[in-house]
Amino acid sequence: MPASVADKLAAIIGQIDETGNADLLRLTVLKKWFEPPGRLAAFAIWTAFHAASRGGKATGPARDLFQEAQELLLGRGERSELDAVAAERLHRRLRAFQNTRQRLKWGPVRIVKVSDLLLVEKALAAYLSHPHPPSQGYKLAVAYCEHYDPRYGNGLNGPSRVRLEEIVDFIRHREAQEADSARPSPLRP
Repeated sequence: MPASVADKLAAIIGQIDETGNADLLRLTVLKKWFEPPGRLAAFAIWTAFHAASRGGKATGPARDLFQEAQELLLGRGERSELDAVAAERLHRRLRAFQNTRQRLKWGPVRIVKVSDLLLVEKALAAYLSHPHPPSQGYKLAVAYCEHYDPRYGNGLNGPSRVRLEEIVDFIRHREAQEADSARPSPLRP
């Protein structure tokens, strides 16, 4: 029986435990997982929620954006959908908030001061895009898990391990929900 995506992510966690680092490209296993309808949108909401919940120490306009994101994401209850108008409005505000560019010798770069707000922005962009390309889910997972360590550079290391475990839990939970909804109800004729 082939290994599940959750098992492949667990193997990445094992590699981090053994060697201290894993290549970001190992997350490409997620592309296939994001193909079924609804999975990328659910992952985008989940990612935005986790990023928004880490904004407790923010001040000024960043605090206001975190609060708006939390209200949007908490207000959805058990639904796997967001108010599209409110999500689009917040996405535009997030892009405008960190839209400063600096010209360096190799080209312009975007200056990001609050990485968790950038993650909320990317998650909302993934949620709002139609159709939902699986590669966008992979990129969102990379943005969620990537960590810089001077010994290894950017990759999957240190804090990435916990984030990968969270994604494994999300995948298992989502697959269990899908399996439950696919089962015929004994109350239905």
